[in-house]
Amino acid sequence: MTGTERRKKLLNLMRESKTPLSGGALGSATGVSRQVIVQDIALLRTEGYSILATARGYLLEEPADTMRLFKVFHDAAATEEELTTIVDLGGCVVDVMVNHRVYGKVSAPLQIKNRRDVQAFLKNLESGKSTPLLNVTSGYHFHHVSAESEEILDEIEDALRRKHFLTEVFPYEQEEIRK
Repeated sequence: MTGTERRKKLLNLMRESKTPLSGGALGSATGVSRQVIVQDIALLRTEGYSILATARGYLLEEPADTMRLFKVFHDAAATEEELTTIVDLGGCVVDVMVNHRVYGKVSAPLQIKNRRDVQAFLKNLESGKSTPLLNVTSGYHFHHVSAESEEILDEIEDALRRKHFLTEVFPYEQEEIRK
């Protein structure tokens, strides 16, 4: 079984499971070590799959029925307002992405669903170990936001526009975003 075939099998196993699957169990099912599974999970995450690592194992979070990409602009001080605006209206901030002109697309999974998640994210940033990705692009960044309906995403878009967070996607970014 090739690495690509193994990763497809991992995705199928996680999709079919209602409970988290341990690295050992996934390794046994695919005939590789737990360490290989850890590497495969990292590769799947870089491909955009939202895989949570819990104390009981890995869990694939399938996106909600609807998802939209928003390009936003603000400084680090407005991060809390931006995130709470989204989650208070019923959205989940799936990830953050910047389109760096030298490094290309850089993204990180977030899975921020509520105010508690917002506070935990902000606390991690305040620890000083790192800074928000928006700092490398002078405040410009993207979020994939999922919600139960297009109407909710429309409300989120309107709220972000009213608060002057929403900005235009430039033509040169269109191709980079799709990669």
